[in-house]
Amino acid sequence: MIKYGIIISCLLLTLSSCTTNIQSNPARTATEEMLISTASDRAAEKLMPEIPADKTVFIESSNFEGTDGKYAIASIRSHLLQGGIRLANDKKNADIILEIRAGALSTDRKSFMIGIPQFNIPIPLASSPLPFPEISFYGKEEQKGVAKFAYAAYDSKKGTLVAVQEPQYGFSHSIKKTVLVLISWTDSDYLPENAETEKIVTNEDSQKEAKPHMEINGNGYSPASGAPSTSSQPIQPKTLPAIAR
Repeated sequence: MIKYGIIISCLLLTLSSCTTNIQSNPARTATEEMLISTASDRAAEKLMPEIPADKTVFIESSNFEGTDGKYAIASIRSHLLQGGIRLANDKKNADIILEIRAGALSTDRKSFMIGIPQFNIPIPLASSPLPFPEISFYGKEEQKGVAKFAYAAYDSKKGTLVAVQEPQYGFSHSIKKTVLVLISWTDSDYLPENAETEKIVTNEDSQKEAKPHMEINGNGYSPASGAPSTSSQPIQPKTLPAIAR
């Protein structure tokens, strides 16, 4: 039996196992999307149609195209509502048609480097060359979000011009600088300073905070919210009877 146990143990030692974590990334980065959406918000908030308060407006967006165009249209609608514009869901029910258009809604990228760029070293009898990494004494990579919006408003019945505004622009940026290969930092304006430290309050957290608990004050038990005690008499300690010996 000992012989068979040794053989089984040796076979178990030859077995191996591995775990592979499959990770997938979308085609676009979050930085790119944040740059475009931030530029959209900044251009949208500059659109200020001069529409009479008693008129309803339908937003015509069929000619509005660009990367993340749906977000940009929603941002324009949101800012118009905040400005007191009354929106209609149907052209037939609207007094004025507000035709919006986008002249730009994308990102630009440019880079600058002082040092040795990345290149490939050919190796004899090898299927692929050996890549030599970039050595940057000073490098700068800049990515900029750009948005250009404009509108023309006309009467839905007569087709006459009501209001028009010249193109409004919105910009955002993310700049990464590298010094002596190892030292790098990023400067961007698409995130507020406290964006990464803000606490997201969930329903469970709010229920925990709202759940009453009991505290002991001078008059007895009372809710922690400061409600008066149900008893006006102080709590008297109970005295246990003496045990006869």
